[in-house]
Amino acid sequence: MASEQPAETPKTGGSLEDRITKPSGMNATAQDNSKQSWADEVSSAETTNANNADAEKPAEDAAISQTDGAPSALGGTNLHEPEYTVQVKLSDLQADPNNPLYSAKTFEELGLDPKILQGLLMMNFRKPSKIQERALPLLLANPPTNLIGQSQSGTGKTAAFVLNILSRIDLSTEEMRKTPQALVLAPSRELARQIVGVIQVMGSFLEGLAVCTAVPTEKHERPSRLECSVVVGTPGTVIDQIKKRIFLPQKLKVLVLDEADNMLEQQGLGEQCIRLKSFLPKDIQVVLFSATFPPHVHRYAAKFAPGANQLTLQHEELTVEGIKQLYLDCDSDEDKYNVLVKLYGLLTIGSSIIFVKHRATAMEIEKRMTAEGHTIASLTGGIEGSKRDEVIDKFRDGSAKVLITTNVLARGIDVSTVSMVINYDIPELHIPNAPKRVADCQTYLHRIGRTGRFGRVGVSISFVANREEWDMLMQIQNFFNTNITRIDTRDWDEVEDIIKKTIKNPRSQANFTKE
Repeated sequence: MASEQPAETPKTGGSLEDRITKPSGMNATAQDNSKQSWADEVSSAETTNANNADAEKPAEDAAISQTDGAPSALGGTNLHEPEYTVQVKLSDLQADPNNPLYSAKTFEELGLDPKILQGLLMMNFRKPSKIQERALPLLLANPPTNLIGQSQSGTGKTAAFVLNILSRIDLSTEEMRKTPQALVLAPSRELARQIVGVIQVMGSFLEGLAVCTAVPTEKHERPSRLECSVVVGTPGTVIDQIKKRIFLPQKLKVLVLDEADNMLEQQGLGEQCIRLKSFLPKDIQVVLFSATFPPHVHRYAAKFAPGANQLTLQHEELTVEGIKQLYLDCDSDEDKYNVLVKLYGLLTIGSSIIFVKHRATAMEIEKRMTAEGHTIASLTGGIEGSKRDEVIDKFRDGSAKVLITTNVLARGIDVSTVSMVINYDIPELHIPNAPKRVADCQTYLHRIGRTGRFGRVGVSISFVANREEWDMLMQIQNFFNTNITRIDTRDWDEVEDIIKKTIKNPRSQANFTKE
């Protein structure tokens, strides 16, 4: 079976210039602590150069974030729409993107099936979000047109592509109800299952709606023929099932790629998506949604979805600023574990996710903490499917409060109770022959975006054990033009007090200062 799980230490193709999105910079101010900090090694000349370089980077380039998540019925967060504007570029050069025909202020004026409207009300969607106002008329127009959409956390883009799917599928006969008519691709089984939940809730009043999940199964299980109108899956499994005639794609009308930048760029997944598209009807409507579209990926997306209308959402303030970002100096890699154990009591105030670089690290931490009497769950790409489902379901329902994982859960997963994210390892781009280690800024943002969802409280803490890791953290700080605050670990009571105050007082985050 083809593999489609995201690489847990992702490799990025292209030249070095293509992949280093921001030069290393060091603009943090060393705090007045007697304990050695990695910040203490930075000279004033380096700081000046970094600040000058940072000024050349438009702040809006950093306005990227994760996808929408699960509805509240599934343990996710409700839509909380911030201020932003939506830019529209139509494939028809004669058309006016400001024409009222390309905007909808109510769901009713879209001519949706009343049963779909009932599902929207069930999800507490009373009127279209700004991205939905512009996306839905374009998505629902006939003949169908491809769409490329870039938008931020809490904008309703998952609901937009689900609405389009539910509006286009034919449930009038038993035969059509058992015929796949729409396919949604996601980079991980966890995100695929979450999308299935959104479709089921929104389409709960549609008689005969069936949704199948095409994700890896245990080796002893042999899937039966997919008899449903909507399929949500991962690319490798879908290709495998098409080849085995478990999944018959001839009647597909809509193809959606969620986290499209990750799907089209990542080695393996990108190749699988290209192969998969060759099996599908030539006139299929292609919908690409993502929070992030680097220029080289956007150019490729335009070829994958030819003649597409394009939507771009611009935040008036950076999403990353909604999360209080902290870092702790650790004496060594082993000291990272000791600090994590000290933090355990704070991790269970809400729910917490600990991100590590390697599966082996996750397994070792889980083993050691469990032996010491702490309750912790682990989820990586190396765990078989049903076990992964069990772990994420326990995390969603709160029976497991601390989850350690790799980048497999960095994107899209929405659990409303998550109040803290730990970067046990700083996310890193793996660039062959690079002169220095390079931070993966986009993965950092996707990781910390698992907390602070849609206006809720969020805290991220990064562990720094050497100069190279500190350099990477400063690259991230400069890229987002934000502030990642160092906490002095000499007084652990004070550390706990700072973190507790931040978690319990969301209004203090924007102007957080150490007392």
